[in-house]
Amino acid sequence: MNRYSSVQSFEVNYQKGSANVTEKTDMNYYAITDEKAKKLSEEMPADEKLYDLAELFKVFGDSTRIRILYALLESEELCVSDLAQFLTLTPTACSHQLRVLKNNKLVRARRDGKTIFYSLADEHVRHILGMGMEHIME
Repeated sequence: MNRYSSVQSFEVNYQKGSANVTEKTDMNYYAITDEKAKKLSEEMPADEKLYDLAELFKVFGDSTRIRILYALLESEELCVSDLAQFLTLTPTACSHQLRVLKNNKLVRARRDGKTIFYSLADEHVRHILGMGMEHIME
């Protein structure tokens, strides 16, 4: 054991069938060095940036929005009615999800007469989708 580690004992109580079980467990805890703590402190983004990042990932937490993003990834540009028909959504539901995606800068809109066409906002979105798919395929 080095000078940065310590052992702490604690009890875990749980139900196993109809019996209450108590187990004693020892765990090693490793303290961070001052040097690592300083480096981490310097590299850690501000809380508001981490909050914004968490909000961005929440947008990816909806399968309908992911389906829309993937359709746009493959088709380059689609209007609401085509997206809705392809994804078997109502135009209203599709428009709502597109608004969420647009507000989070994941898609952009282009007007052509009365029709609005949507596409992925930039290459970052393509990379996020690609990396996500690569990660789940491992």
